[in-house]
Amino acid sequence: MPDQPPSDRFKSEMPVIPGVARPGSPRPSSNPAAKLVIGLLAVLLVVFLGARWALRPKHADPAPTDQQPQLEVPSPAPDPSTLQPHATESNPGIADATEMAKPWSSKEFYIRNGLTGENIPALLVRLPTGSPSQASGYWAFARKSPFGNCQLEYITDLGKLKSEYGFNGAKHPMVGNPCSRTLFDPLRMTTLPGNFLARGAIAQGSDLRPPLAVELKMRGKDILAVRAE
Repeated sequence: MPDQPPSDRFKSEMPVIPGVARPGSPRPSSNPAAKLVIGLLAVLLVVFLGARWALRPKHADPAPTDQQPQLEVPSPAPDPSTLQPHATESNPGIADATEMAKPWSSKEFYIRNGLTGENIPALLVRLPTGSPSQASGYWAFARKSPFGNCQLEYITDLGKLKSEYGFNGAKHPMVGNPCSRTLFDPLRMTTLPGNFLARGAIAQGSDLRPPLAVELKMRGKDILAVRAE
């Protein structure tokens, strides 16, 4: 057998290992189509992962049904006292003669007590006698009874004077004390200790005196409450 070149002898003596090319063996040629497919798969994978990320569920706000129902609390009704005139030393006006033109018409108001600062509820009544342009044509008094905490009421319903106060034969409105069932006559005067005249003489009942008076003055057509007794 002829002698082999050393290089050929070396090749024949090397063991064959799977997956490992022998020295001097030709390398497999690269396949461009395979590279293209691998590249396309990589691009598709990136696009797929990007779409999954973009379409991932977001933290949405809780649905309205999950929220507690909101109760609508109605706003409180305005205090009626704020809608009534408040006579003060700097602003004593409580009404004008045109709105009090009808005999026995009335209007509620408040007057400030100069000593205590308290707003005293009071009532203005248009008398059927006297001129509407004169203070003598009106009567104003504090609603609180002179002795006690009862609120006096102006009664224009003559049937109520009979049914609730037991007063027969009334011909005009009166002022009543619902606690003592005392009635005061707006058309009658009485004399108080010290020889002072006061309107609202007692027509029935056990009260000791007429309601506390509010002094009135006129300024043109304006009716002013200037002082409470």
